[in-house]
Amino acid sequence: MRIIPALFILIVFSTTAQDINKLADKHIQDNGVQIIQDFKTLLSIPNVAYDLPNINKNAAHIIKELKKRNVETKLLRMVGTPPIVYGYYPVEGATRTLAFYVHYDGQPADKTNWTHDPWEPTYYSGPMNDGGTPIKFPESYQEINEDHRIYARSAGDDKAPVITILTALDMIQTNELDVTSNLVFFFEGQEEAGSDQLHQYLSDNRELVDEIDLWLFCDGPIHQSRKPQLVFGVRGVTGMEITTYGPNRPLHSGHYGNWAPVPGQLLSELIASMKDEEGNVIIDGFYDDVEPLSELEKQAMANIPLIDEDLKQELGINNPEGTESYNERLLRPSLTIKGLSSGNTGKLARNVVPATATAAIGMRLVKGCDPEKQKDMVEAHILKQGFHIVREDPDQETRMKYPKIAKVTRSGGYPAARTSMDLPIIQDVIERSRDVAGDDLILLPTLGGSLPLYLFTDELNKPAIILPIANHDNNQHAPDENIRIGNLWYGIKLMSALMTMEE
Repeated sequence: MRIIPALFILIVFSTTAQDINKLADKHIQDNGVQIIQDFKTLLSIPNVAYDLPNINKNAAHIIKELKKRNVETKLLRMVGTPPIVYGYYPVEGATRTLAFYVHYDGQPADKTNWTHDPWEPTYYSGPMNDGGTPIKFPESYQEINEDHRIYARSAGDDKAPVITILTALDMIQTNELDVTSNLVFFFEGQEEAGSDQLHQYLSDNRELVDEIDLWLFCDGPIHQSRKPQLVFGVRGVTGMEITTYGPNRPLHSGHYGNWAPVPGQLLSELIASMKDEEGNVIIDGFYDDVEPLSELEKQAMANIPLIDEDLKQELGINNPEGTESYNERLLRPSLTIKGLSSGNTGKLARNVVPATATAAIGMRLVKGCDPEKQKDMVEAHILKQGFHIVREDPDQETRMKYPKIAKVTRSGGYPAARTSMDLPIIQDVIERSRDVAGDDLILLPTLGGSLPLYLFTDELNKPAIILPIANHDNNQHAPDENIRIGNLWYGIKLMSALMTMEE
């Protein structure tokens, strides 16, 4: 049943976006130290999805903070699953409902690979890889520099939006400003674990989400050009593991080398056959179902800065895949070898012909591509290379019958999603965001990464866009994840502007 909260009445005067920016800046100056301390507290709670005791601590902390700001809350639970933190902030007379989606879980972290404990936030004078050094957390606003950084797991992905949303509510309520839309807060606790129960959560709680007019996904980094962006879609994701077979046990490479088939060689040749020399996938039909861009999306693409040369320098890459720009490559489905294993290397290398070799293949999908169909295409290609496909390790009879065998283990996944830029409510968000970000605002048709956005766009049939705020070099999913302070401030202003956006 829907929560029945007290109604919050609109203040009669209106506030321009410029006023909002000025008031947000003043609020940050007055409360910057406390904002950072509150964020530090949130980051200190471990938040891996399978660690349910700590995940529940995160949910309880967020609910407490929402309640402080007069948000009616509800914890949506399923047995053995991270809960959804649901909040509702209604406004009398509002005819539009905006939902802010954030995930509060983070990637697992191997402490041995981090400079500091991932759940003991550390304050830095700048990025570690550019001479930044640890300094104490600020005690006055004068000690805060926008290029300072906080290092901790989920600093950039995805607890930063939580603190910006909470701070935006503080600023609005302190200044008695208009909240012009009903607000829904939907904070998920298992996005990094695959969002396996998200579909069920949405199905079981349709009465809580049916009235939503627009989903705002607060996730991801700003553009690599350091310019802010709005993103209107995400790539889908799927994949598989492929195992090839040689002898039924490892063999001495001196006795059997040049005679026994080498599974690593078989696998390498199979993988190499999937792409041409420029890195384009040459599996039959792999690009056929790509949905073309609209004219407005093409215009937006033409205005996105080219960042290839900067990225090549930053990442030490001389020859990237493909002949198109980085921005254009995001509009095509990709096939990536995520990992390879066969035998050992380095000091553990042995003089053997291994029995097996395995590759983990990841595929990112664009609008129009079906995950199962893309995997079918890959399997059809494997068959064309002369392999017999099995689902379990082959028995002796199968080994003797077929010269080349590949075990294919298909993973799950979900399709890409994209929202049209032409919708009036989307145009309102673009205009309001540009008031905060200025003319530098980039409109990106699709993000390179993946989110289960299709559940909202295709199944709930609601538009959804992404509001990235993290710095592009935030080490998302990696050791020494971080957030730049200036990006936190930008997030606060953006959330404040959208919550007060005129209807």
